[in-house]
Amino acid sequence: MSFEIVCFDCDSTLSKIEGIDECAKRVGLGAEMAKLTEAAMNGELPLEAVYQKRLELIRPDRAAIAEIADLYIAQIVDGVAEVFQTLQQQQKQVHIISGGLRQAILPLAKLLNVPENQVHAVDIYFNEDGSYRDFNQQSPLAKTGGKSIICQQISSAPETMVMIGDGKTDLEAQQVGVKVIGFGGVVMRKIVADNADFFVNTPALNGVLAYIL
Repeated sequence: MSFEIVCFDCDSTLSKIEGIDECAKRVGLGAEMAKLTEAAMNGELPLEAVYQKRLELIRPDRAAIAEIADLYIAQIVDGVAEVFQTLQQQQKQVHIISGGLRQAILPLAKLLNVPENQVHAVDIYFNEDGSYRDFNQQSPLAKTGGKSIICQQISSAPETMVMIGDGKTDLEAQQVGVKVIGFGGVVMRKIVADNADFFVNTPALNGVLAYIL
């Protein structure tokens, strides 16, 4: 099976970190936030139940976002650069679809030659002094089912698309007919291993290519 549009989650898929949890560590809320993230990724809590709560507690400022952006790149998963280069050489359309904060993900996307309009994540807003103001509460990606909505916006031909990720939210792409490759190289989640169309459990991302090309 060959796919023309290849979509990747970011946290625990392209990078070994969960960006929002790293933001939380900066303000002493790491353990508390990690539990909420894990519950959402395992499908135990709806995403909207934790999204606003996490950001209101953490209130990440511009400096925090810049730090997380650097960390995404420093903690890039093995094989990611090669996978993206291979797909781009084969003229595949590559997207990043993440419930993470868009401004933190954009530098990693730039490193991987993914255009900004193919990075789908949640915008964050700052006050003039750089302090946290709000996030885009209208973003589908801050809610359950958001990844299926973004997949539909990208293409009306789900048979040409594949979604790669580690969490329950990535499985949402199946609701609109998109195939899902579960990636357990950073975090192994049983719900993803059991329900993805394919599953790759190697530490490097290269293993997904066999199912894409």
